[in-house]
This record gives sequence, structure tokens and C-alpha cells, in this order.
Amino acid sequence: MQSLRDTWLLFKHYLTMTMRNPVMVIVGLFQPVVQLLLFAPLLEPIAGTEGFPEGGAIGVFTPGLLVMLGITGSLFVVFGFIAELRAGVLERMRVTPLSRLALVLGRLLRDVTMLLLQALVLVGVAWLMGLRADPAGVALSLLIVVLLGLLVSSCSYAVALILQDENTVASLLNFLILPILLLSGITLPLTLAPDWIRNVAGVNPFAYAVDASRALFIGQLEHPAVWQGFAVMGVLSFLGVFWAVRSFRQGVA
Repeated sequence: MQSLRDTWLLFKHYLTMTMRNPVMVIVGLFQPVVQLLLFAPLLEPIAGTEGFPEGGAIGVFTPGLLVMLGITGSLFVVFGFIAELRAGVLERMRVTPLSRLALVLGRLLRDVTMLLLQALVLVGVAWLMGLRADPAGVALSLLIVVLLGLLVSSCSYAVALILQDENTVASLLNFLILPILLLSGITLPLTLAPDWIRNVAGVNPFAYAVDASRALFIGQLEHPAVWQGFAVMGVLSFLGVFWAVRSFRQGVA
């Protein structure tokens, strides 16, 4: 019970801090919206070609952007957290009665809440551009984004506690983020890619999230890609949260 109360208090605290300085939230949403406005129309000429998924250009591109938003938006929470580490926030937490579990869950709830707000704005912009998707499918896609956000945010916090250096983290992100995004089929569907790229993408968990979201957007709720996406994201998000909690407990022992 104490953990729940502490989680709620910390969630409100972190959310208030974010709302006081929403620049990072706006910046995180800017790139996906720009890509939606400027890149999605470029897909129109190839939307009817063989191998292009159902749903049209905007219906295929929007689910991919939701996954990209979940990845990039959740990754960059690491920099704010490292700044807190340098300021000695965790050191001061050692002498408080706050639950160590709440220290993680409060942050993750804040991250997921802001991610959902960004995702809703992105879907709204896509709707204004002509997106017509299955409402239940969109809602389930947002649930996948939540699981994705939990996974990436929790791993970001765990890595930050290990590295504790902005330059090292920035180098690691620059090394990883481009191949992760390209091998997820976010900008262009992997059905258009050569066989070897599709085979490599098969080990990328985010590709499953993209495929599941695209199937959901066109109302294919029983498509195998849907349960595969939920299974992969569900298991990995649980493991990510477990890793983050363990890292926090060691860091605030």
C-alpha cells in the first residue's frame, strides 16, 4: 500500500515538473508530426504497388510513427535523469522512507502519460490529413505504445545508472537508433525490403510492434501480428521494468 501511495505522489511530482517545462515534450512530438506532414504524401505514389500493406499511405505511415514516437520519446528521458544523478537527487533519496519501487514506477507513469498525450496529438493530426482507422484498433495500438514506452524508458533509466555520463549515452544512442528505426519498417514497410533485410528485422522487437499496429489500424484485430506484437512488447516491458527496479534498488541502497 505504501508503494502505491508513494508511486502516486512521485508521479504527480514528476508530472508537475514536466508540465512546468514542456519543451522536451513539444520537441519530441515535432519530428513525428513533420514526418507525417512532409513524408507521408511521398508514399502516395507507391501505396498501390505490390507488397505495400493495406491502409493507404497515411494508414501505413501513422502506426509506424507512433512506434517511432514511443522509441525516441522514451529514450531521451535518460538525459534529464542523468542531470538529476549529477545533482545528487538519488543520494538524497537514500535517507527518505520512499519505496524504491515507487522511485521507478512514478517516473515510468509520468513518461507513459506524456507519451500517450503525444500519441493522441499525432493521431489527431493524421485524422485531419485523412486517416480513417478502426477506433478499437487505434485504442489497442495506443496500448502497444504504452508497453513500448515502459520498455524503452525503463531500459533508459537502467543504462543511465550504469553509465552516468551524457556523452557516453549520446554516443550509444547515435549508434543504435538509426538501425533500430530502419529495421522496424517505420518509414517504409519491410514488405518492400529484400529478403536479407526482412530476416535481420526479424530479431528487432520493435518491428513486431509496427506490424501489430498496422494490422490494428485497418481493423484486423485477429491477425497473428497483433498477438505477436503484444506478446513481445509485454514480455520485454516486464523485463525492462524489472531491470530498472533492480538498478534503482542497487543505486539507492
